[in-house]
Amino acid sequence: MSSVATAGPSYRSAPGPLHTILLAGAVPLFLGALLNDIAYFKTYQIQWSNFASWLIAGGLLFGGLALLFALVNLFRAERKAGRPLMYVLLLLASWVLGLVNAFVHAKDAWAVMPAGLVLSVIVTLLACAAAWAGLDRRSGGVQ
Repeated sequence: MSSVATAGPSYRSAPGPLHTILLAGAVPLFLGALLNDIAYFKTYQIQWSNFASWLIAGGLLFGGLALLFALVNLFRAERKAGRPLMYVLLLLASWVLGLVNAFVHAKDAWAVMPAGLVLSVIVTLLACAAAWAGLDRRSGGVQ
């Protein structure tokens, strides 16, 4: 007789296709903003800061919609602690710090550095961690 054991109850409401696209779309947008901030830090060409502002706005849009889907999935899940809650908290943290980053990038271009670069690094890492947590098979992510 064979038996299959699982590590614990899984996240019942796995991300759907649209949720997955939104979650995976936020990461390259925030990463692009980080790369533009690095280019601005090295060259001081103001257009790099403008590009970063637009990419942050796109990342906030994608991340905000993914956060909305994640909150709905969290409310529908039977088990709300552990990975599902960590996923929502990571998304929330990346969105809030991304909004602060957008406000920093709204300043005069010379006033963006170094706070904009530091926030871009943090937001990119948080977005990557949120995507990892949301798309991980153990948390009920994409199968």
